[in-house]
Amino acid sequence: MEKIKESLPDWGGQHHRLRGVLAAALFASCLWGALIFTLHVALRLLLSYHGWLLEPHGAMSSPTKTWLALVRIFSGRHPMLFSYQRSLPRQPVPSVQDTVRKYLESVRPVLSDKDFDWTAGLAQEFLKLQASLLQWYLQLKSWWASNYVSDWWEEFVYLRSRNSLMVNSNYYMMDFLYVTPTPVQAARAGNAVHALLLYRHRLDRQEILPTLLMGMRPLCSAQYEKIFNTTRIPGVHRDHIRHLRDSRHVAVFHRGRFFRVGTHSQSRLLSPRALEQQFQRILDDPSPACPHEEHLAALTAAPRDTWAQVRRSLKTQAQEALEAVEGAAFFVSLDSEPAGLTREDPAASLDAYAHALLAGQGHDRWFDKSFSLIVFSNGKLGLSVEHSWADCPITGHMWEFTLATECFQLGYSADGHCKGHPDPLLPQPQRLHWDLPDKIHLSISLALRAAKTLSGNIDCHVFPFSHFGKNFIKRCHLSSDSFIQTTLQLAHFRDRGQFCLTYESTMTRLFLEGRTETVRSCTREARDFVRAMEDKEKTDAQCLALFRLAVDKHQALLKAAMSGQGVDRHLFALYVVSQFLHLQSPFLDQVHSEQWQLATSQIPVQQIHLFDVHNYPDYVSSGGGFGPADDHGYGVSYMFMGDDVITFHISSKKSSTRTDSHRLGQRIQDALLDVAALFPEGQRLKRRVLGEEDSG
Repeated sequence: MEKIKESLPDWGGQHHRLRGVLAAALFASCLWGALIFTLHVALRLLLSYHGWLLEPHGAMSSPTKTWLALVRIFSGRHPMLFSYQRSLPRQPVPSVQDTVRKYLESVRPVLSDKDFDWTAGLAQEFLKLQASLLQWYLQLKSWWASNYVSDWWEEFVYLRSRNSLMVNSNYYMMDFLYVTPTPVQAARAGNAVHALLLYRHRLDRQEILPTLLMGMRPLCSAQYEKIFNTTRIPGVHRDHIRHLRDSRHVAVFHRGRFFRVGTHSQSRLLSPRALEQQFQRILDDPSPACPHEEHLAALTAAPRDTWAQVRRSLKTQAQEALEAVEGAAFFVSLDSEPAGLTREDPAASLDAYAHALLAGQGHDRWFDKSFSLIVFSNGKLGLSVEHSWADCPITGHMWEFTLATECFQLGYSADGHCKGHPDPLLPQPQRLHWDLPDKIHLSISLALRAAKTLSGNIDCHVFPFSHFGKNFIKRCHLSSDSFIQTTLQLAHFRDRGQFCLTYESTMTRLFLEGRTETVRSCTREARDFVRAMEDKEKTDAQCLALFRLAVDKHQALLKAAMSGQGVDRHLFALYVVSQFLHLQSPFLDQVHSEQWQLATSQIPVQQIHLFDVHNYPDYVSSGGGFGPADDHGYGVSYMFMGDDVITFHISSKKSSTRTDSHRLGQRIQDALLDVAALFPEGQRLKRRVLGEEDSG
């Protein structure tokens, strides 16, 4: 402090005390800044440790216990949603030699000897000629960018894609499977919209707790920023994401008409009953849709360059209406048809429910919005989510909060309406008017025709597998996800008679702005297990030993991918650098052209404390699904509902003669029972199931 005093100007004797105060303030500020900086650096170093991830499940070494204690000390008592952001480590760039080695190992099970030798030759040529230069540029980027791959992934995989968003870049989330809290459509919409806006309020105030992997390692929260008030704006060559700081209304679609519904009154969020009143007014409004207005949203399902050109005219002629939709907090579709599980035809009703959420009628969703809330006429809910701005766990976190809040906290009155009283002074919802120029009428008709063709080509199949679930797998001392992934290899082989490249999405949010990485689930160990299961000379003990090896291999790949040592994002980034440098690489071109005939993903349950799965097992979301990544492939997602049910969502294209979602669904159920029968408890289970089917 004396040194600081000496550096301050001398204002005379009467200001000696002022100099002391200023010196003390400067010293305290510098000390506080140095302390905060030290804490951030220390926490970043601690969070760079991944040894805990590689340890056996349920076992924790002394170094990991020490690490965990230090993380808790340096994290503070009450961390907020974005508290860890500046302390998260950056995603490392793996060794290019390791990546190429892992890649060759991953394609070995699906290639013939001749094709593998050719691919290995390309890989060796790449390592000799281009790898070191491309890797150097990638390392250079990793030093200054927040994440060496995520921005390119968003731009080149999503925003530069010219395909329709519908089916290709959206996914859906389902309501409770077996229960619907109220059959009143407007009431369900009122509670759901209110719950979503409560989530946004907590998000703005950072009152949502950061997600901790296994209860100890914080994940990146950057993707939460764009959940609400976000729209993907089409461009001729490249889309861009538009995010507003706030929005005080939602855009509503019903019977071909668009409405603007305010969500606040005098800066306060409208009550669920007031929102129900507004939605009921829309449902009761007898006015017809204007010409071509009914099918206008089909443009958002058109190829992106087509929609971008039409939108320019639309922005000139109907700017106010377009801004009301694109500037909304989110989009709400009040469908005129019921959906969900029915007793009369449970299988077909679930399939139709999934199809309605994924594609709808092609003109009743605004696919550009970050998400659309879909409320069916019988009170069933669902989400349709655009994928570019964030990944499924972010939306899933919001959806879990929404379902739990609207059902358990807000609740409904005995007659099915939202609790509270209507507000007669509330102004009517604003009908949006579109002055559509004649030249876009043809564009709307063409977009509608293409959307209906694409929608009609999707084959969705959803089924709950209730013979066993997470509890049984835990008793086998195996990873639930690895159990399912290895079983899927058996089911797919039985369906197609061959092995294929398999894509499983896992997160890399252990790192700043991390998104996803691919786990290549079709391994040599999985191939050996499948072949043993199809070989009648192999005993159950031999098959079980190979199954455990396959599960262990999958777990190793999963942990490597989560810790930034995966294959695909590194190769993708190297490919992007090669394109920037106009450097031809036959190996990278080969990798880039690969087709994923089996794309898979697990929908995680992140906030189990919000649901009482033991007393109310039916009150858990049944997960969601997505479209196939290949014209002749499958999209498969699954979710563990409570402890004893697994819900599967399968999609494929009807135009393919090689795929059938229902056939694969049956293969999956049979494979699960066959794998379970390798264990003593599972043998009794399979006999019981087969006995029930015979008696039926």
